[in-house]
Amino acid sequence: MTRKLQGNTVLIVDDDPDLCLMLKLALEREGAEVFTAPNGEKGLQAFYAQRPDLVILDILMPKIDGWETCRQMRLLSDTPIIMLTALTNEQILIRGLDAGADDFISKPFSIDVLIARARAALRRARENHGDEPKIIYQDSYLEIDLAKRRVTAGGRPVKLTSTEFRLLSYLLQNANQVMPYRQILQHVWGWEYRDAIDYAQVYISHLRQKLEPDPKAPRYLLNEYGIGYLFTTTGAS
Repeated sequence: MTRKLQGNTVLIVDDDPDLCLMLKLALEREGAEVFTAPNGEKGLQAFYAQRPDLVILDILMPKIDGWETCRQMRLLSDTPIIMLTALTNEQILIRGLDAGADDFISKPFSIDVLIARARAALRRARENHGDEPKIIYQDSYLEIDLAKRRVTAGGRPVKLTSTEFRLLSYLLQNANQVMPYRQILQHVWGWEYRDAIDYAQVYISHLRQKLEPDPKAPRYLLNEYGIGYLFTTTGAS
């Protein structure tokens, strides 16, 4: 039987020892080497020492919460981080994006879902090391250089997460074409997310906040209601 996470190391940071043990056993059955930490402080120490391939991180913890733990991890590395949360609303997702999280799983969750999300996160991390096409977009406000992974808006450099960049890259490579929601989700996140339209909505909203002169009246990232999104060059000045 193929073990889906063979050869990968995973760090679980959660103050619930029963949940940590359950996740550890499940991930080890899939071939992963697993480390655990009971809080953010210990989690950061383990992160620096072990340099895992994937982090599974609870939000509500003593000492250092998941938000700050994620932010500090992201300063050091682009290791994929999946945050566990009992809270499910757009503001939580946006706060997680700001901290640098790659994915979110709402409690309670199934182990099968977590394994699938872990595989997808690791696959995306591997793909991020591939070469981007040599496409440059530039106008008087926005400049995107995919090969150099460089984005500036209004003359200021824009810091994007790996997922945000992958989404922007995909839309720019298909500029002026409406890309269906499912096609975006499968290409950017993987087939496991093909029905998670809220992911596309939240990430597009976040990209607009970073890239658009007026996020409420977007010039570049447009929505074709009920169909999908597109990056348009026709409204640029």
